Amino acid sequence: MKRILMTATLVGGLALAMAPAVAQTIDGQVTKIDASAQKITIKHGPIKKFDMDEGHTMVFRAQDPAMLKAVKPGDKIKFEADKINGQFTVIRIEKSK
Repeated sequence: MKRILMTATLVGGLALAMAPAVAQTIDGQVTKIDASAQKITIKHGPIKKFDMDEGHTMVFRAQDPAMLKAVKPGDKIKFEADKINGQFTVIRIEKSK
């Protein structure tokens, strides 16, 4: 019986570890765009997945440089970010309504 419980616990833990993380949409405002460096500066609220409980103004790399053409400084936005190769990276961005 102990062996079955240990196996079930191990399988359940592996399933959780392999499950994709739920994307978090973050509210923000574009403060600067540097298209040549593929960077965007965003004033944003908390980002739980990065253990940021308070808002910050940060520079992010743009995963797709074309997304930088969709926004301009001053725009209110919703975006998703991830840490890719050690860099905070915007993976999706859209203007807020």
